[in-house]
Amino acid sequence: MRYKCLIVDDHEIERDALEMHLRKISPLEIIAVCKSGIEAADILSRNSIDIVFSDIDMPELSGIELLKSSKNHPLFIFITAHGKYAAESYEVDAIDFIVKPATFERVLKSANKAIEYLELKKQVSHVTENVYNAPANQGDHFFFKETKGITKLKYDDVIYIESMGDFSKIFTRNDMHIILVSLKNLEKQLPKNYFSRVHKQYIINVNHIVTLTNHEVHMNYHFVVPISAANRQELLEHAIDKKILSRFIK
Repeated sequence: MRYKCLIVDDHEIERDALEMHLRKISPLEIIAVCKSGIEAADILSRNSIDIVFSDIDMPELSGIELLKSSKNHPLFIFITAHGKYAAESYEVDAIDFIVKPATFERVLKSANKAIEYLELKKQVSHVTENVYNAPANQGDHFFFKETKGITKLKYDDVIYIESMGDFSKIFTRNDMHIILVSLKNLEKQLPKNYFSRVHKQYIINVNHIVTLTNHEVHMNYHFVVPISAANRQELLEHAIDKKILSRFIK
């Protein structure tokens, strides 16, 4: 299947480079290449677009304003020279965020993530309700609905969870489950003694932490998850500092 995409960037060289990358990705069909958010808004109003690859910092209408103004809700992948926009882009549910210069490998990774989301959305379109059936302070497990039925999973078996917009991917040692529950709603339901939000797109099981660095959390079974500065401090205060061996004992 082909997915219709739109390129939006007010810088000609970067716009041309992105177009060159996307033309190498066979499932994508470029509908238009836009020089401004205003031009892109007009095209979005008249066409059904699946994925928008957009700069953020543009005159008159920024990439984030373009996303907010879009009524057909295509997936947005933001590509910008300013890493400071990352948090805001995830707040408006962008599917991914790329810091320029956008290499082919990084663009391909984002495109595949968007395509995976669109294909998952088709697969579970008949799932209208998801079961999350365990009070956050009781038991050692929860239930959820996926395409094959209702599955039981122990909290201890969950390594981490990744956001896919309206969906979430739950990773265990040997499996990955797709559920129709957003990361935001999962965070409200999962027990705090097990799980911690470490990034706009990730929740981890703190019991599976192996090593914490400034930018990553290394988990059991060789999983690695990015961590933001603010979430790192919160993780330290609530889950790690109390268990660090002290040099001095009173």
